[in-house]
Amino acid sequence: MLLRLLIVPLLMGPLSILSAQSPNVLLICVDDLRPELNCYGKDYIQSPNIDALARRGRRFERHFVQAPTCGASRYAMLTGTYGPSGNHALFARADEMGKPSASVPPSMPAWFRQHGYTTVSVGKVSHHPGGRGGPDWDDEALLEMPLSWDRHLLPAGPWKHPRGAMHGLANGQIREDASKMDLFESEEGDDTIYPDGLIVESALQEMKDLAGTGKPFFLACGLIRPHLPFGAPAKYMEPYKEASLPQIAHPEKPSGRTTWHRSGEFMKYNRWGKDPNKDAAFAIEVRKHYAACVTYADAQVGRLLQQLEDLKMADNTVVVLWGDHGWHLGEHAIWGKHALFEESLHSPLIISVPGMDQPGVSSSAIVETIDLFPTLCELAELPQPKALDGVSLNPILKTPEEAGHDAAAYAKATTLRTNDYRLVLHPGGYAELYDHRTAAGETKNIAAEHPGVVKQLSERLNRRLQGR
Repeated sequence: MLLRLLIVPLLMGPLSILSAQSPNVLLICVDDLRPELNCYGKDYIQSPNIDALARRGRRFERHFVQAPTCGASRYAMLTGTYGPSGNHALFARADEMGKPSASVPPSMPAWFRQHGYTTVSVGKVSHHPGGRGGPDWDDEALLEMPLSWDRHLLPAGPWKHPRGAMHGLANGQIREDASKMDLFESEEGDDTIYPDGLIVESALQEMKDLAGTGKPFFLACGLIRPHLPFGAPAKYMEPYKEASLPQIAHPEKPSGRTTWHRSGEFMKYNRWGKDPNKDAAFAIEVRKHYAACVTYADAQVGRLLQQLEDLKMADNTVVVLWGDHGWHLGEHAIWGKHALFEESLHSPLIISVPGMDQPGVSSSAIVETIDLFPTLCELAELPQPKALDGVSLNPILKTPEEAGHDAAAYAKATTLRTNDYRLVLHPGGYAELYDHRTAAGETKNIAAEHPGVVKQLSERLNRRLQGR
């Protein structure tokens, strides 16, 4: 089954005249991808295609998302604004758009569409793969992002519908009762025995079709892996069977009040009665299967990049690789996301611009997901909507030594990441303060010893999020 939506054209025409050289945009979104990549210093990981992209682009070493959950993080990326903290954020925005008196700023794909781009989404770009609601996420009347995409696709194949594909295992297995679905597996077969293989096949065809239109395109491809459950073709597990993995950093459950949780999303799967916080061998198995999913996702990235080359479009296409949030692999005794520790909020961001200065030189500047919208507008020479909260990263793309800015995020509490500190501010005023200049990092709360720093950073955080 291939969900395909043709949206009625906007009443207004393009707001600007595009030049023949207006760059295409290829946005690759990868679910639950922490910086567990060779180009981010994890030398036991095989990620040759993303590494190659990093060599010809700008790798941001300290990119932070706005929320440690898929829906809210993707809302921030697609709107360039701080927003709600839940997974229903984009659907709530769509509901607001349906009100007669509503005035909702355009999303990033809607803005590019209004300015003459063809916009296509394949896979998981918004929260639901395919961008629809309903019991199986395929109700054409419930759009997650109205007026944004010319086509919004999800090739479900044997998984029958987007909900089935989202948590699917090999050859059409659909999650109904998570306790009866294995936490991980590695089955023999080609890339299409898991949903991402079909997603990329559809994206490759879309790219080929777009190449012949004479119009610039904004193509977003969203990969599901390495999201739970950790399933990937067996060939991607081979490099890790005998691999030695480094020790888990600070694996102890934190004391005191934090945003720690019991890893409910992870623990609900069939774990064969094992707990990685108590079973070191099982923890290694989990991490190896996560790594196999990363290498599987990397292979899909390689197929997309090769298609750009084959179609001779690489020289006029801006490529962005973005992880929607981080993921704990045992740090702080968490297996999952949803916390406001570094591991949940730190994700990869790589931007490659044809002909850019100093390709392959990374940036240590702190940047945020909301910065993507204004960055891509500037690269495409489009005006920027007034409502954006982010700032363009083009100064850093030109000069990697340029400074960044604080990064704010939110869940049940709010947090600010600066060059030196992370502040977590809970409802009622309780604070966690961590000093990233020390080895203790986010294992020792120093808020009580530094009330002045807490006060200063709290004011900065509240100013950043006051319009949210």
